[in-house]
This record gives sequence, C-alpha cells and structure tokens, in this order.
Amino acid sequence: MLLIKNVKLVDALGERGPADVLIGEGKILSLDGGEAETVIDGTGLFLAPGFLDLHAHLREPGQEVKEELATGLLAAVRGGYTDLVSMPNTTPPVDTPEAVRALKKKAHALSLARLHPAAALTQGQEGKALTEAGLLKEAGASLLTDDGHTNEDAGILAAGLLQASAFGLPVAVHAEDASLRRGGVMNDGPLADLLGLPGNPKEAEAARIARDLEVLRYALRRSPTRPYLHIQHLSTKRGLELIREAKKAGLPVTAEATPHHLTLTEEALKSFDPILKVAPPLRTQEDVEALIEGLLDGTLDAIATDHAPHTQAEKEMDLLRAPFGIPSLEVAFPLLYTELHLKRGFPLKRLVELFTDGPRSILGLKPIHLEEGAEASLVLLDPKERPVEPRNFASKARFSPWAGWVLGGWPVLTLVEGQVVHQALE
Repeated sequence: MLLIKNVKLVDALGERGPADVLIGEGKILSLDGGEAETVIDGTGLFLAPGFLDLHAHLREPGQEVKEELATGLLAAVRGGYTDLVSMPNTTPPVDTPEAVRALKKKAHALSLARLHPAAALTQGQEGKALTEAGLLKEAGASLLTDDGHTNEDAGILAAGLLQASAFGLPVAVHAEDASLRRGGVMNDGPLADLLGLPGNPKEAEAARIARDLEVLRYALRRSPTRPYLHIQHLSTKRGLELIREAKKAGLPVTAEATPHHLTLTEEALKSFDPILKVAPPLRTQEDVEALIEGLLDGTLDAIATDHAPHTQAEKEMDLLRAPFGIPSLEVAFPLLYTELHLKRGFPLKRLVELFTDGPRSILGLKPIHLEEGAEASLVLLDPKERPVEPRNFASKARFSPWAGWVLGGWPVLTLVEGQVVHQALE
C-alpha cells in the first residue's frame, strides 16, 4: 500500500484537493487516506494521471546506437509517461506482426512505461503495398503510420484508411508534400533567404493536409466502417485552419502538436545549431500563437513529443547534413507547464488533458481520472523549478535546445498500475 498525503489533484475534470490518496492492488483505493506501508508527503505537489505519448522514436530494432527500448522507456517514465507509442521507421521497419510482438514482449519485461507500438502502413514503409492491418492489430499495434516517410500515393493512403478502419485502427500521417518540401532544412521565408539555407514552405504542410482530408472524405464515402485520420506534429497556422474546418464539417480527424513547435521559432536557427533541425521545421511566432489557440479551442487533440534521438556526432554536423529530430521525453511536461501554464496562464486542467485523455481517446483507450477505483497509473509533479541538464538524461541523446532553461512541474514519482517505475523525491 502507498499513501500520498495532502496532495493536490489535477486531471481532465479539473483541479481539486488536497486529498490523501491511498493506492493498492493497482488502483486508487481511496481519496480519504487509510493505512499504508509507505507514506509520501504530497504537500506542495500535484498528482495527475500518467501521460501517454502518441509519437516517439525509440529506434529499436536496428538503430540502438541512437536509442533502445530500455533507455527510451526509462526516459519516458522520468518524463511522467506511463504509456508510449513507438514509431515504426526502424531498421528494418516494424511492418509485421512478429516485429510488433517482439517489441511488446521486450517492453513488458522491462517493467517501465507500457509500449503501444505503431506499425507501418505500407510494407517497408515504401508507400507501395499495404501491410496486414488485421494481423498487426491482433499482434498489438496501436495505429498504422509511415511516419518518417510521407504518403505520396493518395490511392495507397485511401486503401490504407479503408483497411485500417475495418479493424478499428487509426492511420497517422506525416503531412508534408515532398515535392514542395524538397531539401528544406528550416522554415521557408525571408530568414532562410538571409541565412542562405534551403527552406521548407508552410504550403508543403497545408497542401498535404488538404489532400489527405479529401482522401479521408473519399474513404468515408466508400467504407461501411468509419476511417480515422490523425495528423502528426502540426506546425502551421494554415494547417490548423484546415483541420478546424474539417472538424466543423464532422470529419473524423485529430491532430497533435509538439513541445518544440509550441516553444521555439525559426529565429532560433540564427545560431545555425543543428540541434534545432526538425521536420516539419520550426515556424514563426504567428504559427506558435495559432497552435496554442488550437490547443485551447480543441482543434488540437494532444501534445506528442516526436522524441527523435540521434548520436551526438550526427547532431554536430552542419545544418545541411545533420538529421532531423529533437529528444524531449524527459522535459515535455515541465517545458509546457512553465512556458504555457505559468507564463501564459494556460489552464492546467487542459494542459494535463492534452497529455492524458486527449491521446488516450485517439487510441480508443478509456480515460484515467483521479477517483476511487481508477487505475493507479499516475504521475506526481513538483512545481519547484530547476534547470534542464541534458547530461543527466536517461535517453542516449543527451542534448537539448532547452538546455539551461529553468522549468517547474518535474515528475518526481511515476506509477504504472500501482508499481513505482520512477522516483526522484527529495
């Protein structure tokens, strides 16, 4: 038994408490205390449901020099995540039931965050032949995506939506038009011209979202089930507007935003620091403001990290050659708790919802609210501020664009079904 005394509660239902939370048998047994072998003083802390990340690159199999399940899932629980969706763009890609089962078996043995592997939409992520959605779902795949590759063939995407919907699987897409994006390494515009760097235009994202929404309309018309499209790592105001219009029209579409697209802009690229190279690229302050508004009004459904670890040597190459990606599992919540909630007054209830109920609903999982009988997959958060220190990351990628930023809201205890998987209480 574990008792967390005098702790503030926050979930998608709101803020309340303080409460004395008794945990046992993998559940919340009481909010009014009780006898327990272990007692934690929660004064000044707040308790939330465990987070779910819809979009993380754990690099296993085949790219373990960058990250592996053990380090990635440890980084996850240190970031307050009890559940995580791994992307399939590995070596080889996760495109078979056997590969999905192998990941789930290894993750289960680690007893850290629960893994919900995404599987490739097409064989080898080549965009030509579909994978077996039914068999992948049976093996434990949570969604289908060719993330890391854009789906250039609209017909294949349509067929994938139709097949996936028959088995209740969402299809997630990296929405960039490759022919417009070309070799862009930062946001296309006056700053890219000034810096002499190839630009990736906002229109590349908007054009692909517009096309994919039309593909979704077609799939809806042709399917007896209900195809479901999820837009990954939205970065632009125009893309947001297209999704808002689609939702108003009743289309089954959801979207996520990342910590880096919510806190950084293209201005940071004046440093020429390749750590800041991401796909889609960092955009303008106008885009950041639009994304934040989209989080508030429900156009955006979830915050997902797009945790993308690489070796130090790779990220020390110049901007043209360095790979795309930022690691963020361990700092995502503190970053947004500080930059959105503390500095902008973004409602804490909504912020927590975007880490919990929002992503869980996309996967068809039940919400976890802080009430008697609820599953005890929880995170205890400390508002005390401290600096980001990448050298202490559990992830193999020990670099960060937020190095030295002073943040609050750090996870100090993470529980998965009542079991302690991370503890950093003072």
